[in-house]
Amino acid sequence: MGKNRAVGIGLDYSPTSKAALRWAAENLVDNGDQMILIHVQPPKSDHTRKQLFEDTGSPLIPLEEFRETNFSKQYGLTYDPELLDVLDSASRTKGAKVVAKVYWGDPREKLCDAVEDLKLDSIVVGSRGLGTIKRVLLGSVSNYVVTSAPCPVTVVKGASSSKF
Repeated sequence: MGKNRAVGIGLDYSPTSKAALRWAAENLVDNGDQMILIHVQPPKSDHTRKQLFEDTGSPLIPLEEFRETNFSKQYGLTYDPELLDVLDSASRTKGAKVVAKVYWGDPREKLCDAVEDLKLDSIVVGSRGLGTIKRVLLGSVSNYVVTSAPCPVTVVKGASSSKF
């Protein structure tokens, strides 16, 4: 087996980002790998930790702290028991080290910044499946990451009957 890898997962709590997390946990992460959940908060969000870490992003947050509701609220994160089950399972069954990092700004740019900042071996993101017009007007985060990230990128499409 090769070296342990750092696998980033873009997470915004949408159904497709949760599908991306589940896919990475089931298909990509191996024993000893590090799973890094990357949250990008809007630049105008106002959370207690933003003033400290707006320029660099938060320190890496271990799964044990990420699980605590009060701690997560300081970063504006959502408490999601199903998501925590997937992370606990990956940690237990695959021996993955699970941490999270929070950035503030444009998700497209910050996900690509995270690749270099965290020295990711790969990144996994969900796709909202925007139509052509919406994609042109709003921009596609997954498309931007695919074309700009300096590492392999996996885009997980959401299914209309996606369960999570």
